[in-house]
Amino acid sequence: MNRPPTLSIVIPAFNEGRTIHRILDRVREVQLIGELAKEVIIVNDCSTDDTEEAVHRYIASHPNLPIRYHRHPVNRGKGAALHTGIEQATGEYLIVQDADLEYDPREYNELLQPVLDGFADVVYGSRFQGSKPHRILFFWHTIGNKFLTTLSNAFNNLNLTDMETCYKLFRTEMLQSLTLREERFGFEPEVTAKISRVPGVRIYEVGISYYGRTYAEGKKIGWRDGVRAIYCIVKYGF
Repeated sequence: MNRPPTLSIVIPAFNEGRTIHRILDRVREVQLIGELAKEVIIVNDCSTDDTEEAVHRYIASHPNLPIRYHRHPVNRGKGAALHTGIEQATGEYLIVQDADLEYDPREYNELLQPVLDGFADVVYGSRFQGSKPHRILFFWHTIGNKFLTTLSNAFNNLNLTDMETCYKLFRTEMLQSLTLREERFGFEPEVTAKISRVPGVRIYEVGISYYGRTYAEGKKIGWRDGVRAIYCIVKYGF
């Protein structure tokens, strides 16, 4: 019997023991359009809290949600965790899902729709487009995101509004054809540059909600990651 088309949901996790069960609940509750099945791939990037125990408890108590768990023996960065998840994915489509609560899995279908309708190969979820809820936080982060997106657009000849978004949905085969090297937050500009150069690729963007975290609530990205992003935009843009 043939298996249904599947969405691989790749979740990189580092010290997310307090919230990972909540994001998994939300993933589990989503009913995907197109009769798609779910495949959840969690990559624990050598957390020092109880992330691993929380995941194992969740797997034991929710056997109907197909979860595959991987753990890095040393901390390597979000990009490295994504490389592992992408390599392990078997679904026809793939989306990145952070383990925190900043992005809403109920919006998967909005990203899937242009792909299932035959218009898109890649869909970015923009935090700066449309009328979805958007938590008001840091002025300079917003300016930084817009600067990085504009710089990326200039090098890659795109007109994205949110290059740094977590929510990026791909045809898995296309994503797996790329050679990705960045092991930290440089993943975003690198994958954008490389996917934009796939012959005939069709990239779309849809508006999404954003429930951002403060640093006290666990936000990890800092100014050094912004500097690295500029380097990656120039490096992979050329």
